[in-house]
Amino acid sequence: MRAAVTRASGGAPVRLRGSGAPERLRGFALVPALFLIVVLAALAVVAVRVGTEQQQAVTMALEEARALAAAQAGIEWGAYQSLDAGRCAASTTLNLNEAALAGFTVTVTCAAQTFANGAAPATSYVLQATATTGTYGQPGYVKRVVSGTFSSAT
Repeated sequence: MRAAVTRASGGAPVRLRGSGAPERLRGFALVPALFLIVVLAALAVVAVRVGTEQQQAVTMALEEARALAAAQAGIEWGAYQSLDAGRCAASTTLNLNEAALAGFTVTVTCAAQTFANGAAPATSYVLQATATTGTYGQPGYVKRVVSGTFSSAT
């Protein structure tokens, strides 16, 4: 094995340090090192993607729970309006802006039907509440629909 020899500007030979490896083996470790770097980079990309998708799934589950709570709040509001106040509007829109339900729009529909309850008439109320947030077709869009039937009969 020979070390590489070059000539300096003065013409005197200068011996360079080398690995002592034959010319055909030089750079052999470069291929596995590059392969390892590419594999580790691919694993890092997969880990980031999985983490991001999981975070989005958790966020959407939370938004779905909030939408369900907003729709249930609409049903409770409609039941109060119908049973206690005697009002049954065909459709009412509520824009929620407090606490965890901020940003939700709830549309409450009501249909009243009077029926005989023995000697006294009673009223049955069918309520439907639709809670939405976000823009349809966009990732943050959530919609929940809850229905309930209430009666003034005792």
